[in-house]
Amino acid sequence: MAKAELPLHAPGTQLDKGYIGQSVPRANAQRLLQGRGSFIDDLRFPRLAHVAFFRSPYAHARIKRLDFSKASKAEGVIGVFDGRSVAEYCTPWVAVLAHLKGIKSPPQHAIAIERACWQGEAVAAAVADSRSQAEDAVARIEAEWEELPVVVDMDEALAGKRVIHPELGDNICFKRELDTGGVDEAFATADVVVEDVFHFGRHTGVCLEGRALLADYNAAEHSLTVYHATQAPHMMQDIFSRHLNIPEANVRVITKDVGGSYGIKVHVYADEMATAALSVMLRRPVKFVADRLESFVSDIHAREHKAKVRLACTSSGEILAFELDDLTAIGPYSVYPRTSGIEGNQVVNLTGGPYRHQKYRAKMHVVFTNKNVTCQYRAVGHPIAVALTEGIVDLAAQKLGMDVAEFRRKNLIPDDAYPYTFPSGIKFEKLSHHKSLNKLLQLMDYQKLREEQLRLRKNNIYRGIGLAAMIEVTNPSPAFYGVGGARISAQDGATLRLEPTGMLTVMCSVTEQGQGTEAVFAQVAASAVGVTLDKVRVITGDTAVTPYGGGTWASRGAGIGGEAVLLAGRALRSNVLDVASQILKADKATLDILNNEIINRLTLETRMPLAELGRVAYFRPDTLPIDFQSELTVTRHYTPRQYGFTFTNGIQASWLEVDPDTGFVRLLKHWCVEDAGTLINPMLVDEQIRGGVVQGIGAALFEECLYGPDGQLLNGNMADYLVPMAGEMCDIVCAHLETPTRQSQLGAKGVGEAGTAGAPAAVMNAINDALAPLGARVTAMPFTPQRILKALGKV
Repeated sequence: MAKAELPLHAPGTQLDKGYIGQSVPRANAQRLLQGRGSFIDDLRFPRLAHVAFFRSPYAHARIKRLDFSKASKAEGVIGVFDGRSVAEYCTPWVAVLAHLKGIKSPPQHAIAIERACWQGEAVAAAVADSRSQAEDAVARIEAEWEELPVVVDMDEALAGKRVIHPELGDNICFKRELDTGGVDEAFATADVVVEDVFHFGRHTGVCLEGRALLADYNAAEHSLTVYHATQAPHMMQDIFSRHLNIPEANVRVITKDVGGSYGIKVHVYADEMATAALSVMLRRPVKFVADRLESFVSDIHAREHKAKVRLACTSSGEILAFELDDLTAIGPYSVYPRTSGIEGNQVVNLTGGPYRHQKYRAKMHVVFTNKNVTCQYRAVGHPIAVALTEGIVDLAAQKLGMDVAEFRRKNLIPDDAYPYTFPSGIKFEKLSHHKSLNKLLQLMDYQKLREEQLRLRKNNIYRGIGLAAMIEVTNPSPAFYGVGGARISAQDGATLRLEPTGMLTVMCSVTEQGQGTEAVFAQVAASAVGVTLDKVRVITGDTAVTPYGGGTWASRGAGIGGEAVLLAGRALRSNVLDVASQILKADKATLDILNNEIINRLTLETRMPLAELGRVAYFRPDTLPIDFQSELTVTRHYTPRQYGFTFTNGIQASWLEVDPDTGFVRLLKHWCVEDAGTLINPMLVDEQIRGGVVQGIGAALFEECLYGPDGQLLNGNMADYLVPMAGEMCDIVCAHLETPTRQSQLGAKGVGEAGTAGAPAAVMNAINDALAPLGARVTAMPFTPQRILKALGKV
């Protein structure tokens, strides 16, 4: 279909004829669609259009017929489109990474063409003058379906009796095995062997602001501007360019303040690609905002795992080996471009993480199912790995009759053992497990709580203490995605410019998602250059303005983006002093910058305000030596290289009460000690940790996307999908250690995912500690009252 033509959809046509509708010249299409104003008017003054999607009501069904006749006649409708028409403007994608050996996935289209593979997959789009009109048109689309067999259960998917994508041969997207050797011997000689099976319910991000974008194609320039609630503007610039066949330099992605993301908005979504394609097709701006109901069936889900874990140890409590068998389900496609294999891969990499054993064997399968797709979500893989590790560690300590804190003290990697290589091959630069444990026990007054716990048990009040030591991947290098061929930048850049007025403009490729990135950059820049905070303006999230970079993900904002700002700031400071030395005819070594002024380094005497320096440099450079050129704009980039990741560590504790009659859990207090390297803004760090803990508690107690055997999401609304609320939360106490990374001058590590990584395990262990006198144990998250009562034999 030529791009000068607009597809019109004739009613009643069949997909097996190879088309739905026909193409007609744009001018005729405009008249046939009874557009508002003439064809020429619409080209000169294209009005904003809104798109709504017709989504499959079935988890797996072939599209036999789509009838758009009623929808196309609805008020305000500009056009109604199927997958084939959009596919002529937007190429499909396959989400694989070369370093995940053997990973596979079928091509995914912006709008499904022949069949829908999960309930909620878009199969048609209606574009209208308003969102409500587009939704009315969607309601008038008539469809005929052929229901296909549904694969919902993970074990059934692995068995492969029903294969969702026959061309792939089975339902296995990715599998991995790891064996250090010596595992069988370790288990054979161990004094104690414990094992258990843990289940993790899939859940989703429930961001305050839903996914949204506005795509505006300019046909005259063959350019596309996208206002996008995304975490990675440059990644999306590249993807829009390649799949819409527009030169990358002609694509601009603008990301303003985003109302929360948690990893949800770092992926490519088919409906968002379709929105951009429709803008190109219609040559006008098109807007899409996911409402809450469709977010539940289209925003990525995460963390659906079933894992068996074993631990071998001596009678004195020394851990000898871990063994893991993990099965995880990801929906019908691997999510582009980061893939849906990373979460399971992280579980393999991180299980057993804080401990000094050297024998480890793991196998992991990632399988396709007919549910919504899953992918990276806050603390990717960490909550699973930490819960598996800490859950089985507690079980070993219980079997030995050893205090859980002492068991950890005996096995945590010593603080003087670094650099250290973990059995899975990952390398730790410098961690502080023992200092963290000691600080936590002192902070919570551990011994006093144990005494209180014993007293209360005599009165049939069951309280529990749960500990969870953890490691966290932050500041990832190209080893995460770039090595696998993904065009996802591991570096970030910052440009700092001293304005003629003495103001400082900071432009950085990391985006603001509500985590306080811009505040951190302002602090770093002000300190590096020597100006006050009120003189700093920060710009992020605009591919036409900021240097190229990775954006916001994997707790990398301060550690990578902040380092780029620091490097640029120090370079700019030096350049400013070069200018000052020329103006003042003074040795550069005798000058410095403090509080927006050039000062004498020794006496602190003011020599010149920066505003005056800016005036001279920009407007009177003729007064400077002829062989001197001021450079008051500096760009620097940074990416970690020495280690694949900058690991942080920490430990959390939960103190709670379980009512054995109702199964309800009452949170009493939560503690987190975290070592995130150099702390730039302690208040932001504390609130990042608290927010992460709350999100982790949500996974432990409340959140689960429930599916029926027919693949229907049963609780896709805010009435039935439970999220943690303020009234259910307890005080969350934060404390810190600072072990700066030596990979950067700033020394900052990431902290955004630490709370989420450790909280589920701490809560789980606390519940099981409370239930221990009653002979009950729970291992299936979330730990609902019903599951607790079932463990107690009461339902």
